[in-house]
Amino acid sequence: MSKSNKYLFPFILITSLFFLWGFLNNLNPILIPHLKRAFSLTALQASLVDFAVYIGYFVMALPAGIIMRKYGYKAGIITGLLLFATGAFLFIPAANTQLYIFFLGALFIIACGLAILETAANPYASLLGSPEKSTQRLNFAQSFNGLAAAMAPVIGARVIMTKGLPDEQLNAMTDAARKIALASEASTVKTPYFILGCILLVVALFFAITKLPAINKHEKSESKTVFHALRHRHLSWAVAAQFFYVGAQVCILSFFSLYAMTAVGFDREKAGDFQGGCGLAFMVGRFAGTFLMKYIRPVKLLSIYACINILLCAVVVLGHGMVTIYALIGIAFFMSIMFPTIFALGIKDLGSDTEFGSSLLIMSIVGGALLPPAFGYITDVTKNIQFAYAVPLTCFVIILYYGMKGHRVVTKTTLQNEAILPGL
Repeated sequence: MSKSNKYLFPFILITSLFFLWGFLNNLNPILIPHLKRAFSLTALQASLVDFAVYIGYFVMALPAGIIMRKYGYKAGIITGLLLFATGAFLFIPAANTQLYIFFLGALFIIACGLAILETAANPYASLLGSPEKSTQRLNFAQSFNGLAAAMAPVIGARVIMTKGLPDEQLNAMTDAARKIALASEASTVKTPYFILGCILLVVALFFAITKLPAINKHEKSESKTVFHALRHRHLSWAVAAQFFYVGAQVCILSFFSLYAMTAVGFDREKAGDFQGGCGLAFMVGRFAGTFLMKYIRPVKLLSIYACINILLCAVVVLGHGMVTIYALIGIAFFMSIMFPTIFALGIKDLGSDTEFGSSLLIMSIVGGALLPPAFGYITDVTKNIQFAYAVPLTCFVIILYYGMKGHRVVTKTTLQNEAILPGL
């Protein structure tokens, strides 16, 4: 069997994971308003959905690296899938008990499973083949994450967001009757998440019976720690770049509808349609970026895209009307390759530090929880949401620096050359 054929089915399995976690993560924007209505939550309480997910990523990323380091990528992937499935199945008792905290706990467990899957699948996809095509390969796998981002809101809105009773009718009910009616609405999550859990168990079974190629050939040392991994300068910069990228992505995508309604005057339906355009642009950007990497070095493409997004953010801050909407959709297209490209460049040549490096890059996803409040604060203080796009603009400046310089793998030879020729 040729090496390419040997890698084909494992790569297909790995790519399916990117679709699965992309689908789940993009159900959350549907889940948040659904639970907000079903449990009569405040906006702050509803925002705990995203908080539970990001905290799960942050808490589990390092343990995921330890699992892979001790038991291998396959064990990590199966563990992640089982946790993912467990969280999905817990939506059934959560809906039955009508406890919001139960839903948050289920989401936290799902996020723990996703953190393990992403910590394992991202480096595995990049290493599953020739090293020179690692970034292109990871971008291709991540393209199916973009496909899921486009599909999940459409499917979720039709399966979960079933039409309930009008607010006027609910308000006219007694407390007991209203609770029963809202409980019926909340129960619509049970079937889709049960089906998702079953699919995850089937995928876990496929991984269990499939012999995955051994790719972690590097020598392992018991003395290596996460702090040792951070000694790689290009990894440290990748963690910073990924932190700011995820923060920028959440700011751009999560606030799009709010921007369209407040700054441009769209109604909810029109804003939702253009939000779908952002998801479509993101998906197309992933596939287009993978194609372009055949002809343009990934790090150069990353730098070009960062430059373009800096300019597009400036258009959003200073422009007016529909041109700013199209600029935001353009940002979604050009930021599509950034996560997988930064990830692949960050774990390049880490050797025995690869698992911990991957964990750190997944932990940096917490930027998606920490930077949007800054966006919201600027909006509240200035009373102008356009000014808040200075936050993602700054993020793209940092990504540009990473693409131009921070990505460089520093070796002893590199340091010696820099000492001799500091200006080059």
